[in-house]
Amino acid sequence: MHEHAELTAIYVKRGLDTGLASSVATQLMAHDALAAHARDELGISDTLAAKPVQAALASAATFAVGSALPLMVALLLPASARLWGIAGGSLLALAILGLVAARLGGSPALVPVARVTFWGALAMATTAVVGSLFGVAA
Repeated sequence: MHEHAELTAIYVKRGLDTGLASSVATQLMAHDALAAHARDELGISDTLAAKPVQAALASAATFAVGSALPLMVALLLPASARLWGIAGGSLLALAILGLVAARLGGSPALVPVARVTFWGALAMATTAVVGSLFGVAA
């Protein structure tokens, strides 16, 4: 009974009158109570479900695009300039991808660009420190 009252209250908040909200709750619970509660109380639906294959493909495509600039830098620069060129190219690629992600997500660009660039620089610096601690030279 409590679950029915919860769904009824949700539908009333969405604009239905109490009688109609109660009727909708009754019918949806009779059909599939778990799905009704998952969708309307918790916001879980098939359209919002994770899609791991699509996520993996998007990740692979993003990685390929993001690695293109540093790879081109590595191919074009002389050996003496590669270390700093690759680091700079990688940070530039991260900044560009942060900008694209911000635009696609509809958020202001400064924070996402700064965030991915900062964490990318920190990751590269940490890798360099760990490499030097273990005697791995670039």
